[in-house]
Amino acid sequence: MNNGSLVFVPSGGLANRMRAMASAHELGRRTGVAVRVVWFQDWALRAPYAAIFEPCPELSVREARPLDYLLHDRPRRRNLWLPRPFQQLLFDQRIDEPEVTPLKRQGFDFDAWAAGRRSYMSCYQEFGTFPDAVYARLFRPARPVAEAVASLAARFSPHTVGFHIRRTDNAESIRQSPLQLFVEAGRREVAAHADTRIFLATDDEPTKRELQRLFGDRLVVQAAPADRDSTEGIRGGLVDMYALAATGHVYGSAGSSFSVMASRLGGCPLTVLRQ
Repeated sequence: MNNGSLVFVPSGGLANRMRAMASAHELGRRTGVAVRVVWFQDWALRAPYAAIFEPCPELSVREARPLDYLLHDRPRRRNLWLPRPFQQLLFDQRIDEPEVTPLKRQGFDFDAWAAGRRSYMSCYQEFGTFPDAVYARLFRPARPVAEAVASLAARFSPHTVGFHIRRTDNAESIRQSPLQLFVEAGRREVAAHADTRIFLATDDEPTKRELQRLFGDRLVVQAAPADRDSTEGIRGGLVDMYALAATGHVYGSAGSSFSVMASRLGGCPLTVLRQ
């Protein structure tokens, strides 16, 4: 019996790719469709999959090869939409990433769509429902990442909270989650728990310096400046995510999937600070 196959291309940053891949994996588990993930590096995530995650027997993931950029890349202006006609020949059906949100709003049945067909899909978000525990099972950080997380967690106190303060390119976070909200949350935690430590994950050096000034030795943060344009920088981002997951409570920024993913990985409460 042919249960079908799905070539799946996750896109976006770390959290977006993780939630898209977990969704595709669960689709395959429910339907028997063979899901094969092709991992492209681009401006949003410049790192090979194997450099940031350990292999998982439940996931079939391979790095994009030169021919994949013609056959399997996401059709868009920068590649003149060239992959689209090839995909129309190679697959029975296809879904591009901009189509996913409208389809979800319509209550589209992705399982029924994929079953028994040769399909292509690109996506940066969740579709379908599944327990948060799936994330921790599928995604195990590569050894250098895990060691860096352990080094940071060794500095945590019994009462450690996590701050994810997104800046740079996220206008919603900047507008709705100003620094003062995190300062106030930190002061409330310190007032309630004398041993409070705060782990800070941020892409903004001035934010890091200001919180170090205000909270001193209570603040735990990676020493290296934030950099998402290299493999080492992406590893640093994953270290932040898993260190946040190891805290007892995550305070996150509006409009960021990163905070949500950390909460799901760690099974810890999430409070999105917004004005």
